[in-house]
Amino acid sequence: MLPAVPAPHLDPGTTTSYGPLAGGRLRVLTWNLWWQFGPWEERLPAIVETVRRLDPDIACLQEVWIEPGADGPDGHGGDSSARRIGDALGFEHRGTHRLVLDEVGFGNAVVSRWPITGGESLPLPGLDDAEELRTCFRADIDSPHGPLQVFSTHLNWRFDQSAIRQEQVRAICAFIAGSPPRSYPPVLAGDFNALPDSDEVRMLTGRAAVPEPKLVFHDAWEAAGDGGPGHTWSNSNPFALLDLEPNRRIDYVFAGWPKGGGRGQVLDCEVVGTEPVDGIVGSDHYGVIATLRI
Repeated sequence: MLPAVPAPHLDPGTTTSYGPLAGGRLRVLTWNLWWQFGPWEERLPAIVETVRRLDPDIACLQEVWIEPGADGPDGHGGDSSARRIGDALGFEHRGTHRLVLDEVGFGNAVVSRWPITGGESLPLPGLDDAEELRTCFRADIDSPHGPLQVFSTHLNWRFDQSAIRQEQVRAICAFIAGSPPRSYPPVLAGDFNALPDSDEVRMLTGRAAVPEPKLVFHDAWEAAGDGGPGHTWSNSNPFALLDLEPNRRIDYVFAGWPKGGGRGQVLDCEVVGTEPVDGIVGSDHYGVIATLRI
C-alpha cells in the first residue's frame, strides 16, 4: 500500500468537480477515555488539558463515565468526563448516551462548540454479556455553517469478534441511512477495535460491499495523515503496554463522501494524546483529530 499523502490545500473558491471550494474548517476529535479504569482521577486532568489544547469544534468520546443524575439528553444534572471536557472548552453543548457499569454510567458522548439540537442512540448487536454496552450515538448539531450529524460509537473489542463488529457496522450504516436528510456528509467517529484492512472497516470505505447503497466514507488518517502507521493502540503508551497486545490503528474519524464545494473533504489528520501531561498520559488509547472542509 502506498503511504498516505496529505490532501493539497487548494485555495477556497478554486473551481473543482464539486464546484468552487468552501473555505471553512471543522475540527473533529475522537478519543476513548478509558472510563474509570486505571488511575482515572490522575488521568482526568491530563485528558481535559489535552482536549483544551487541541480546541476541537466537536469531540466524539467513548468510555465516558457519567455519574448518577446525568441522565438528561444533554448530560446535565450530574458529573461526567464529558461535562468536565465541555466545561474546560467553554462548551455548554453535550449529548450523552448512558448505560450503567458498576452503578456509574458508561457510554458514548458528543461535546460541541455549537448547540446540539437533538440526538438518538442505537443499541448495537452483541453477545449476552457486558459487550451489550455497545451503542452508536447521533448528535444533531446546529453549526454556523449549517446542520451537522455526528455519530460516536464503540465496537466490540475482542480479536475473535470480527463477525459481530461487521453486524454492528451494518446496524450503524442503516442508522445513518435512516437518519433525517442532511446537507453535510455524515461524520462517524470512534473506537472500532478493528484494523484498516479488516472486513468491518473495508465495508465502510468501499473496499468491500457497503451495507447501504451510496453510503461510503473516507478514512481521515488514510486521506490526510502523515504517512505513518497512525497507531492509536500503542506500546509506547504505558497503559496499553500492560495488555501485551500489538500496536495497531483502531480509532477513526470517517467522513462521508464530499458534497458541493468539497464540504466534508479531509484536509488534515493527527494522532493525539500521545504526550504526558504532568507525567501521565490521559488514556490507554491515543485519540485522532481530523480537519474537514465545511
